[in-house]
Amino acid sequence: MQKKKKYPPAFKGRVALEALKEEKTIAQLSSKYEIHSNLISKWKKLLKENIVLVFQGKNNSEPEAARQVDNLYKEIGRLQVQNEWLKKKLGL
Repeated sequence: MQKKKKYPPAFKGRVALEALKEEKTIAQLSSKYEIHSNLISKWKKLLKENIVLVFQGKNNSEPEAARQVDNLYKEIGRLQVQNEWLKKKLGL
């Protein structure tokens, strides 16, 4: 039994974009990249369905990134307080 081959996201995107352009047929792309035509069709469909996410990515990630930064600053502050307390208790 053959192992399922995994393709990197960049490769999938490139193939799906080529399929979406429709300059070549799915069969031609299948031969060119040596992958099954059903897989190319699936990637093309996913690209069509999720293309909106490309433009939403930055807007949605900024609040999450800000939240992560705030959490990291809180953790740093907590660790600094613990570190100072330990230094004081150990007499350093």
